[in-house]
Amino acid sequence: MQADEIDTISVVLADDHDLVRSGIRALLETVPSIRVVGEARDGEELLAFLASRPHPDVVITDLAMPQMDGLDAITRIRERYPELRILVVSASETAEFVKQAVANGANGYLMKGAPSDELARALRQIVQTGSYFSSSVAQLLLQRQEPTAEQQLTSRQIEILTLLARGLSSKEIAYELGLSSKTVDVHRSRIMQRLGITDLASLTRYAVRNRLVKP
Repeated sequence: MQADEIDTISVVLADDHDLVRSGIRALLETVPSIRVVGEARDGEELLAFLASRPHPDVVITDLAMPQMDGLDAITRIRERYPELRILVVSASETAEFVKQAVANGANGYLMKGAPSDELARALRQIVQTGSYFSSSVAQLLLQRQEPTAEQQLTSRQIEILTLLARGLSSKEIAYELGLSSKTVDVHRSRIMQRLGITDLASLTRYAVRNRLVKP
């Protein structure tokens, strides 16, 4: 779609935080050429809205949402509405999240900490050219891809890592998987050694980046 083919860019917002959606809507309402036509609190609501109304020009979505997160929603939107433009506006600033969003079908990515006037600029460019990535996001896309959990860990190690990231203790994991606490501790030590990680907080961040648990 070319920018001169439409008078107004219609937008649907998807974010589980009411305050964030209200802020984005208030910002866009100051731009005469942009109109917010709907809102959703998660991916399921977003898909339901798209199925029941005329399609907007652009979907703005966060990534971390309950029920169905933004990454899954992007995949389904791209399958059902291949021409629909999708702009991610997220606080997730890691290369892994940016690359996954693009791989799933996002047309652009904007950090929530970006200048307020950049959002309108991003929407216009996505409609006009089909994509928008700020210089900081472009740098992330150029970074070397981190190996996936499946490439670095065994299936049992991934299982234990997932439970660790959910806050379970070694004893609780042992009970859950029918193992001894000592065996769980050995797996935990090997996971940390293989990933080059030395603390549980970093293990949890790794699990979130690799979508083993939700942020």
